[in-house]
Formats: sequence, structure tokens, C-alpha cells
Amino acid sequence: MRIDHGHLRALAAVVREGTFERAAAVLHVTPSAVSQRIKTLEERMGRLLVQRTVPAVATADGQVLVQLAEQTALLEHDALGRLGLDGDAAPQVSLTVAVNHDSLETWFMEAARQFASRSRTTLELQSEDQDHTAALLRNGTVLGAVTAMGDPVQGCRVHALGSMRYVATCTPAFHEKYFSSGVSARTLARAPVLVFNRKDAMQARFARKVMGDEPWQPPVWWLPSSRAFVQATLDGLGWTMNPLPLVQQALQAGDLVPLRPRATEDVPLYWQHWGVNSEALKTLTDSVLAAAKAGGLIRRR
Repeated sequence: MRIDHGHLRALAAVVREGTFERAAAVLHVTPSAVSQRIKTLEERMGRLLVQRTVPAVATADGQVLVQLAEQTALLEHDALGRLGLDGDAAPQVSLTVAVNHDSLETWFMEAARQFASRSRTTLELQSEDQDHTAALLRNGTVLGAVTAMGDPVQGCRVHALGSMRYVATCTPAFHEKYFSSGVSARTLARAPVLVFNRKDAMQARFARKVMGDEPWQPPVWWLPSSRAFVQATLDGLGWTMNPLPLVQQALQAGDLVPLRPRATEDVPLYWQHWGVNSEALKTLTDSVLAAAKAGGLIRRR
């Protein structure tokens, strides 16, 4: 069985862009043409490949073909580059990468800078919690991810990056107000806490170390920004687990204090990417590893 590459590109565009209309604009065709290509591909495969939702989502079978489409586009781009045919008329490829929020705010942009200095390929960065970036690899949405999962996603290669250290921090005044008698189940229940979003379980993990299985329902500030997280902590809105690279100066200056001694959690990070022999992907991997090494991640001795 042969698969039409035009049909594959249409499938990948629909999943990447989220709608048939946006996919059509990217491919410079009409939405009906995109719909017909998807329908033809589904008939040829004998199975549903796209869920017609908003946004459109690939089925499990569709994810396999989306990965094939993205890998084919990447290899085509590399081949044209090796032939010296990667000029303005060549199709451009953007590598889609998932990066956890705190890495994006600390060390990952150095990886992007190094990559840009060595490649004409661009990056499409998607920000997601480190516990969830691997899911984007599985469904074919991205070809590389900074993730907390060390076990390789099927078809992927894994590189250990080190650990991001988080510290439970608050201002001295906040500590005096809520934790002057110590960090306990009672004080943690009263003290406002900053939480990034519903996927952020780090503060709850810290609380469970103190409270065990006791229910924990503190006042919560929901704040989906790493930089705003730090500022909100400095402003005394609440306590939270902040990435050490973002608060180290504030801790040294005494503007923030740990909730208690050894109030830390180390989150191991890994770079996972599709197992494709691509020069662009190799360059990106080298850039990620170099930036992580220089970016303050903690490594086991």
C-alpha cells in the first residue's frame, strides 16, 4: 500500500492547526480540498484518522500517520539542505517542541539561541507542564520535548538533562504571619498558596509531606506564569514552590525565605525526541544538552 504524501501533509496540517480552515490557509488550498484529501486517506486506510472536533484531534491511528508526515517533511528538508537546495524556494520546516514552563523561563531560550546560530530551521515552542509534555510526543503533536518522564516514548530517544530544583518560598512577613509556629497541617490549611494551573501538583506534594493523607484545601491563587509566580511570592500573596534559578538572588538577599529547612524538591528533566536521523534534530539536541548543562540544572555526582 502506498500513501500519498499530499494527503499526509493535509492530515498533519489539520492536527497541527486545529481546524480544516486554518490547515487550508497553510497549504494554500480550499477547506473542501483539505477535507477531500483527509476523506480519501481515511478510505484508503479503512479507519477514522481525525476527530472532527474543535480543535480537530488525531485518532490513535491518525497519530501514527501524523508522525510519519512530520518525519517525512523533516527528512526532505535535511536532504534538500545537503544538496544545497535549501534556498528561499525550498519548503520551510519548523520543528515543533514542547517545553515545560519553568525551563522556558530559565535555560531553554539559550538552547534556541544556539540552534538559531547553527541552523536556518525555526522552532515552534509549545509550553506545557513537565509531567504532561511526553503526551504531546505520543500523539505526534511535537517531535521533541523537555519532560519529567525518563522512560522513552515509543520510537523516541532520551537524554538526561539534570534536575530543576524547586524551593518552597515566601516573604519573611508572610512566614511570620502564617508559619511563626511552624509548618504544620494547621498552618498549611490557613496560608494562601500560589498554584500555576490544575496540572500543577507540586505544592500539593510538598503539603502531603507534612500532612500525610489529611485533606488540604487552602486559599489558592491560580497564576499561570512563572515570572508572575515569583513576583506574586515577593508581593506576599502566598507561598509556593519556585524554581531555584528564578529566586536564588531573592533568597540570598533575604527578600524570600524557605518555609522550613530542606523545603526543596528536585524534578529530573529529560530531552526526548523522535528517533529520526535528521541533521536539524541532531543540531537541536546538541543545543538543548549544552544549554541545560550551562543553565543551572542540578546533576548527580
